[in-house]
Amino acid sequence: MKQRKIVIPHEHGGWAMISVPFLLGMFAAEAQGMHLAMFAAWLLLYLSSYPFLQSIKRSANKSYWIKWGSLYGAAALVCLIPPLIDTPLLFYFGIPLCLLLLVNVWHTKHKAERALVNDMCAILIFSFGGAAAYLLGGGGWDRTMAAIVLLSFLYFMGSAFFVKSVFRERMNKRWTTYARAYHLIVLAVPWAIGLPWLTLPFVFSAVRAFVYGGKAMRPMKVGIIEIVGSVQFLALSALLIE
Repeated sequence: MKQRKIVIPHEHGGWAMISVPFLLGMFAAEAQGMHLAMFAAWLLLYLSSYPFLQSIKRSANKSYWIKWGSLYGAAALVCLIPPLIDTPLLFYFGIPLCLLLLVNVWHTKHKAERALVNDMCAILIFSFGGAAAYLLGGGGWDRTMAAIVLLSFLYFMGSAFFVKSVFRERMNKRWTTYARAYHLIVLAVPWAIGLPWLTLPFVFSAVRAFVYGGKAMRPMKVGIIEIVGSVQFLALSALLIE
């Protein structure tokens, strides 16, 4: 095996999931310099998780993966110190994040990373990043924090359904039906929680699911659609969230 000089996750959707909820939480509160250190820590924790999970999944070169996971993890802890000193309540996020990560570890160990439950837990981890950014920016344990987590989770779960319907499960018509049904249900959620205007950020993804769901698509085209969708979701959600 030819070892790369720098270990970087190759799941492109992860870059949107690590940044969009965080930015949404930051914009929903008050952006400040401490968010830079917090985002650096959050990004480095994401980078560290990839080699650590690879060390569980792969039987060869474990020391190589553990080395990179440890390097990223150590750098993340250094960056995390200032935000934790500034806002000690951030410690509370460690409990659910560790529990969710254990689910990811279990699925990796059993080579079931593509399971929907695994996707749900990973997306929920990323969504909690938005709550942490909101708290760091002066927000509280309130309705807005809950909305940030819920909206981020719902949006990226929609992406998971859509991507499965055009790639691995494209020939399974039930998955196309699942993806479209999910996006229709999601449109009703903001109304159900008393935030009807927040339906707008989900319109693009619903149209995407009905126009392209179940069709053969080039990865680059899917990537472009996902980037556009993530940007419009962030912009509209940040504008409309209370």
